[in-house]
Amino acid sequence: MEPAPRKWPGQGVLTRALLLGVAALALRLLYGAFVAVGGARAPYPAVPAAVVGRRTYVQAGSPEAWRTHEWRRAVEFHAELLGRHLADGLLGPSSRAVCLGGAREALALRELGVSVAVAVAKKRSPPLVVAGDDRRLPFQDSSVDFVFAGRALDSSKRPSDLAGEAARILKPEAHLVVLTSSAGDAYSLRSLQALFPSLRLVRSREINGPDASTLRELVFQKLQAILASTSTDNSVNNCTIGDHKLQLLTHAEPLIQEEPLKPWLTLKRNIQKIKYLPELADISFKRRYVYVDVGSRSYGSSIGSWFRKQYPKQNHTFEVFAIEADPVFHPEYATRKGVTLLPYAAWVKNETLSFEINGDPGKEDEAKANGRGMGRIRPTAGKKMSGKVRSVPAFDFAEWLKQTVSEQDYVVMKMDVEGTEFDLIPRLFDTGAICLVDEVFLECHYNRWQKCCPGERSPKYQNTYEECLELFSSLRESGVLVHQWF
Repeated sequence: MEPAPRKWPGQGVLTRALLLGVAALALRLLYGAFVAVGGARAPYPAVPAAVVGRRTYVQAGSPEAWRTHEWRRAVEFHAELLGRHLADGLLGPSSRAVCLGGAREALALRELGVSVAVAVAKKRSPPLVVAGDDRRLPFQDSSVDFVFAGRALDSSKRPSDLAGEAARILKPEAHLVVLTSSAGDAYSLRSLQALFPSLRLVRSREINGPDASTLRELVFQKLQAILASTSTDNSVNNCTIGDHKLQLLTHAEPLIQEEPLKPWLTLKRNIQKIKYLPELADISFKRRYVYVDVGSRSYGSSIGSWFRKQYPKQNHTFEVFAIEADPVFHPEYATRKGVTLLPYAAWVKNETLSFEINGDPGKEDEAKANGRGMGRIRPTAGKKMSGKVRSVPAFDFAEWLKQTVSEQDYVVMKMDVEGTEFDLIPRLFDTGAICLVDEVFLECHYNRWQKCCPGERSPKYQNTYEECLELFSSLRESGVLVHQWF
């Protein structure tokens, strides 16, 4: 009998390892075949079926995170998602594709056969990631065939800058795909679209995210240069307020229809019912956040005591403009950071006006003593100004607003102008500037019952409560989220 062949050390271990490797390869091939014929997941195009599971781009020297199980799951999620666009012809194997969300998306595209796909991050990380930021992507104008934003706009501190860069590098008629968790309501969706004036939305759908969250996938296509310049023409004064704002009004507090006998109490109670716009919609997709206080008086009157403390800002920093003609209040604004003072009267044109400082009936002496009288430039018809009168410069508020903000900005306005609202609001409509304002807090002045003098109405104003109610109603009927203020 011949002796049994000697086993060299480790032979059994190597045999088992080879068998496990063959089994794993067989499973990967079966998985690839399953996906190629359209299994439970979205179908891949024919080309990627041969490369499913290929990991040639994650090699030694790559970041450790690229080799984790969680990272791999994210790659497969994006490969499934992007495979649909490859099958639909939005990009092809030779397309120059850029991913703004991260290296996982770029790897997914490469494994789908798009060999020149790259991601952009602050720090360069070969072979998948090139260096760049939201303000400047490292690509020439109109040089990219496909951009995948992933959820980059959600996480960006400057979504408008990133959106502008994505549009800049896209070729005409090329496509941009965005994933977001923040476009579930009409207002935020419209805000996101406004970030891409040179692109049009061609498709939208809801999908399940890798973490079981609900995401919205938006597909944009870049317009030809001539069409894009025409679509962004803002020369027309009149504007149309879209459904995205009209839907918000269904949640607004009702207007007070009957004139209150004690307006100082009724309006104060009504403020508790106010539904602020940031409580109704996501305001994340905006270029800037602006608060304009028209008739601001002192800093503590409303900017410091109300807006900065109570208005829900969704963690955004607001630029503040204080418009106040009374020079008594001007010095304190010199020390207020983040506040720009416009020491003029808001008006319908640029000119010099007479400005009266006067208090409510029975409080004239107190007002003059502490410099807190109500300034007005619109005296009651047929009556002379009775308080302290100054000459103040006035400016065309509507035109200033159009030059200062855009549709891509989020604009909140408070207006307390002692009766001049009956001049300023129609001017905002005539110029189209009203469409640039997202939310309005308006104090309307009328010949109301006086707290000081029972049975007497204010002699300062000629307008009636019915005219105020008509002003509020016209704003809401036009889609403006306006609140009755005091």
